[in-house]
This record gives sequence, C-alpha cells and structure tokens, in this order.
Amino acid sequence: MTLTCRMMTLARMRAADAIQRKLTAAFSPSTLDVTDESARHAGHAGAVRPDGGIGETHFHVRMVTDAFAGVSRVERQRRVHAVLAEELRGTVHALSLKLQTPDEAATN
Repeated sequence: MTLTCRMMTLARMRAADAIQRKLTAAFSPSTLDVTDESARHAGHAGAVRPDGGIGETHFHVRMVTDAFAGVSRVERQRRVHAVLAEELRGTVHALSLKLQTPDEAATN
C-alpha cells in the first residue's frame, strides 16, 4: 500500500471514528452503524473535500437510542447535526440518517 493510500485510509477512519465517538458520547445508542458511502458519489462536486482530497465526504448513520423517545424526526436530525457540526463544516458533504428508538427499530 502506498503512503498516499495509507493516508487516505487513515483519514476516512478518522472521520468515521469521530462520528462514531461523538454520537456514542451524546446519545448512548444501543445500535450505531456509520457507513462511508463516498465511493458511491465519486464524480460530482461534493465528492471532493475542501482540501482537494477524495473520500470521507458522504456518510450514512443508523442509530437506535432511547434518547429519541418522544422526540420528533426533525428534532432528532437537528440534534445529530448539532453534535456533528464540526464535521459538517469540514469534510462531510452529506449525512444520511436513520434515527430510531428501540421500539421503532423492533417494528421495522
């Protein structure tokens, strides 16, 4: 593996790890899946990071937590966006969210 490939791999891991770490600290989820979907968006302007690099721009997050009980879908998204504000101002161009309570997850 070349140095450039290793650096890109580490950068992607850092972004996904930061997302995972921050959401875990804020919401104590029972389930948290963070998927880097950047490769699926190659070729459009949002696929290139502000530093000119490629990757770690598009993520899908599936999270199940009791913290969302009684909270509207829009407010759940607002709370996640607030926790990840730094990433959204930086390299993350798009964030797809599936946010559920344990009861909702059990029925879907």
